[in-house]
Amino acid sequence: MKLVIFGLSITSAWGNGHAMTYRALTRALHARGHDILFFERDQEWYAGNRDLPEPPFCDVHLYENWNEVLPSVKKQLRDCDVAMVGSYFPDGVDATQELIDADVPVKTFYDIDTPITVSQLRRGDAEYLRADQIAAFDLYFSFTAGPLLLELETKFGAQRAVPLFCSFDPDQYFSRDVSSRYACDLSYMGTYASDRQSKLETLLCTPARSLPDYRFLLAGAQYPSRARWPKNVRRITHLSPRWHAHLYSSSRFVLNLTRQEMVAVGYSPSVRLFEAAACGSVIVSDNWLGMENFFTPGEEILLANNSDDVVSYLKSNDAQFAEVGRRAQQRVLEEQTSRHRAEQFESYVSTAQQKHFASHADAKDAVLTSR
Repeated sequence: MKLVIFGLSITSAWGNGHAMTYRALTRALHARGHDILFFERDQEWYAGNRDLPEPPFCDVHLYENWNEVLPSVKKQLRDCDVAMVGSYFPDGVDATQELIDADVPVKTFYDIDTPITVSQLRRGDAEYLRADQIAAFDLYFSFTAGPLLLELETKFGAQRAVPLFCSFDPDQYFSRDVSSRYACDLSYMGTYASDRQSKLETLLCTPARSLPDYRFLLAGAQYPSRARWPKNVRRITHLSPRWHAHLYSSSRFVLNLTRQEMVAVGYSPSVRLFEAAACGSVIVSDNWLGMENFFTPGEEILLANNSDDVVSYLKSNDAQFAEVGRRAQQRVLEEQTSRHRAEQFESYVSTAQQKHFASHADAKDAVLTSR
């Protein structure tokens, strides 16, 4: 198939979780024989931090102005098999309208931020998608499962809303040797988010202050300059994806924190969660509805409700929880690789294609009958 994607970014993982998701999925689809073209607006903060400017598994079309790139968009849509608009794509409303107007066999939306999108749709102020456009998509792919999918169908008219979670590339994410550069007792990697900051304070900073001889590492962009960190917390403003697996493998424990809107609806695993598990990391996470669908608490992941829980884990013997990391690694290798996600994508698209061609055949028959 020829797949055209309009996404936030695939060339830069700086300050966003979209790039790693698109890379894993498109790399796996390319390996299965599909051709992918990715439209990305050339934004300043990504241009200065482009860690994969020319992905070998898809063609990237960077542009600065939508009107200037529009002729190319129309041309590519004319002969593609599947088109996809992603959440937070800067020109999402315009791109969706082009899909609506084009005769694309399968039109899809990939919501990597479903709880946030639905919240905005309820208020009527979504920037990258209008509520009246949703019914035009043959498939509404969602990072989030659970009740939100039903709401998208019943309230907003989605033809079919289905989960398409993030995934990881097992060729890139696997257990590495411990690196002295990233060795620590607890690491956390994530962009600053105001609704996540209180949990970061509780589950990382407070334990760091109470355990001054332990080493902590925080990697992520956009944290306020006024923020003050404990002396034993090492800060990395941005860690290139090529070093993610090294960090996970060099951390005794890896902390996972979830944004409040994701916690509120549940069923929203992050890409960092699967990547860390793929490296055999012992993950300490906040809890949310549906967690047990991805990891068994206590056996494949450790949950923390307060700083005392984290301190208790850190003071434990490493052998006590080593099996937790191994079980999590086996679980994601069996369920959450990019190959699994590509196969799911193909299955959903195949069903939508059959529906598309059947409807076209019915329309042709109706015309012939009328004659």
